[in-house]
Amino acid sequence: QVQLVESGGGSVQAGGSLRLSCAASLRAFSTYGMGWFRQAPGKDREFVATINWNGGRTYVADSVKARFTISRDNAKKTGYLQMNNLKPEDTAVYYCAAGLTNPGRSRADYNYWGQGTQVTVSS
Repeated sequence: QVQLVESGGGSVQAGGSLRLSCAASLRAFSTYGMGWFRQAPGKDREFVATINWNGGRTYVADSVKARFTISRDNAKKTGYLQMNNLKPEDTAVYYCAAGLTNPGRSRADYNYWGQGTQVTVSS
């Protein structure tokens, strides 16, 4: 049974940092691309960042590009989202996802999803 488990969320003040982790139970983890999405109350789930199977290609949404970094450690079967200089508008539930064949910005590209971790940024 495939599981993606996010951790590292929490409450921080504006300007602070958090690092989210996504631990995967995927047998062939290194063949999957990984992505991060977020969903704020009353809004659609939106793309944040994606990374390909070996970490050689990343793409981060323009809205967070200067502040967020996506990475992965295939030996640990874990993906990461480093978030710096957080703003109140970053408040959302953050989800990690895994997909085959270089998933991109679309939710449809991803086969597996985690349950999400809450990030709350206060001003």
